Amino acid sequence: MTQESNRSDEQIVREIARETVSELRKTRRWRNFFYSLFALYLLGFFAIYLGNNLSQMSGIGEKHTALIDINGVIAENAEASADNIVTGLRAAYKNSNTAGIILRINSPGGSPVQAGYVNDEIKRLRKKHPEIPVYAVISDICASGGYYIAAAADRIFADKASIVGSIGVVMAGFGFVEAIDKLGVERRLLTAGENKGLLDPFSPVKAEEVSHLSGLLEDIHQQFIGIVREGRGDKLKEDEDIFSGLIWTGEQSLDIGLVDELASSSQVAREVIGAEEIVDFTRRENYLDRFARRIGSAMVESFYTHTIMQLR
Repeated sequence: MTQESNRSDEQIVREIARETVSELRKTRRWRNFFYSLFALYLLGFFAIYLGNNLSQMSGIGEKHTALIDINGVIAENAEASADNIVTGLRAAYKNSNTAGIILRINSPGGSPVQAGYVNDEIKRLRKKHPEIPVYAVISDICASGGYYIAAAADRIFADKASIVGSIGVVMAGFGFVEAIDKLGVERRLLTAGENKGLLDPFSPVKAEEVSHLSGLLEDIHQQFIGIVREGRGDKLKEDEDIFSGLIWTGEQSLDIGLVDELASSSQVAREVIGAEEIVDFTRRENYLDRFARRIGSAMVESFYTHTIMQLR
C-alpha cells in the first residue's frame, strides 16, 4: 500500500508539475503577444508622429505657403475648435520659411466664442508678424462663425459658387406645452430664482423672457457686425441686407465686398503669396486616438489589466 501510495503521489506531483509548466507556457505566450501588440502600437504612434512632423518640415529648405484647414462646425470639442486652429496658426508663424498663410475655410459656422478666439488671435499674430500675410480661402461654404474668422484675414478669396455670409445670430428650440396637456402630463418645475426656468420647453413662453433673449442675440449680432466692418472696411457695399443673415454665392459676394477675389488655395499660394509649395500645418486628431476611441475603453482597460497581472 505504501509503494502504491507513493506512486500515486508521484503521479499527482508529475501531473501538477506538467499542468504548471503548461500554464506558464500559455502565460508566457500571452505576455509575449501583448508585449508585441504594445510594441506595434508604439511603433505606429512614432511613425505617424514623425510623418506629421516631416510633412510640416518638407518646406524647411525653401519658402512655402502654410495651410490651415477649418472644416466643419466651429466648436470647442470639434475638429475646427479654436485650440486646433490657433495651434496650427502659431506653428505656421513659428516656421522661418513661411512666406504666407492660407486659412482654407469650409464651415457653416458654430460658436461665436470659439470664432471670436480665432479672430482675436489672427489679429494679434498679424500685428506681431506684419511681413507674413494671412489669406482666407473659401471652398464650399463660409457662413456665420466661419465668416467671423475670415473677416480677420488680410484678404478673402472664394470660388464663384461658394456660399458666403449668414451674418446673424440664431437661437432655436421647441415648445411642448399643448402636447403634454393633450397627454394629461402635469409639469412640475421647481426653481430658486425667478428666471431660472428660462424658456423651459414644457412651460408657456413669457414675453419678458423673449424680450431678454432678443436683446442678448442683438448684442451678439452687433459684435459680429462690428467685427465684419472692422475687417472689411470700405470694401463693403452699403447694404443692410449684408447683416440680415442672408447668404450669397462667391460671385455675388465679390460685388458686395464680402470677398476680394475669386481664386483657389493653389492659385493664392502661387500667384499672390509667390510660394507654390504648400505645407499643411492643420492640427488634426491622431489616427491612434481615433483607433483607441473606436475599440473602446473596455479593450484598453482589459489590455493593461491582463499585462499587469502577467507581470506580477
